[in-house]
Amino acid sequence: MNKKQETIEHHHFPWDHPRFRSWIAVARACQLMQQTLTRRLAELDIKPPHLDILINLYRFDGISQQELARKLLVGRSNMSMLLPQLEKRGLIERRSDEKDKRVLRLSLTASGRLLSEQAMEIQTALIDKSLESEPIEECLMVAQSMERLIQRLLKEDADLD
Repeated sequence: MNKKQETIEHHHFPWDHPRFRSWIAVARACQLMQQTLTRRLAELDIKPPHLDILINLYRFDGISQQELARKLLVGRSNMSMLLPQLEKRGLIERRSDEKDKRVLRLSLTASGRLLSEQAMEIQTALIDKSLESEPIEECLMVAQSMERLIQRLLKEDADLD
């Protein structure tokens, strides 16, 4: 056996590692779901980043722009690009906080609420259809695993600041 063959046989490639395989599978599934969701949301003339904002405003009426950016893990520049698009369409409104005028509070308009509900129906139907053959217990295990990972990554990120 020559030295090159010996190196290849003893070297463990990332794709041979079970955790790497798991990570790639989750990432690819996420990417494919995003692509499909993008196509399905096109009839409502919104994209997944808009939906993320709308759903959060649906759940947390009056949230600040800063809190929303933190929840979505995006920078303020990203927010300042997306929010005006939704505001121009009459889907959201921004207003100053009564106590601190520097803080902007976000809310859905009536048409924003209706569009959010339609988009959530599309998203939920896609998820249900895509995962219908997966046992609920396994879905919950994946969710719990990913939630733990998110917490670790957020903590590591905070520790770097």
